[in-house]
Amino acid sequence: MSKGLVRTVINLEDKQKAWLDRQAALRRVSRASLIRQAVSEYQAKERRGSDVSLQKALEQTAGIWQSGDGLEYQMRIRKE
Repeated sequence: MSKGLVRTVINLEDKQKAWLDRQAALRRVSRASLIRQAVSEYQAKERRGSDVSLQKALEQTAGIWQSGDGLEYQMRIRKE
């Protein structure tokens, strides 16, 4: 086993394992390698989703403050 890898046991349905075996054979990689690739892709998707969520929140709240100068307000409440 390579450095940095941790062995993990998972339970799959028979049809999931069969599909995984077919995909690994088609790609000429090990089942473990295919699972690592899938996890990496899922992580990347999650990160992109977080970036999109932040951008969406910024877009939805832009210009929402209507009570004067925001900096003046911040400085005033910090003095309290």
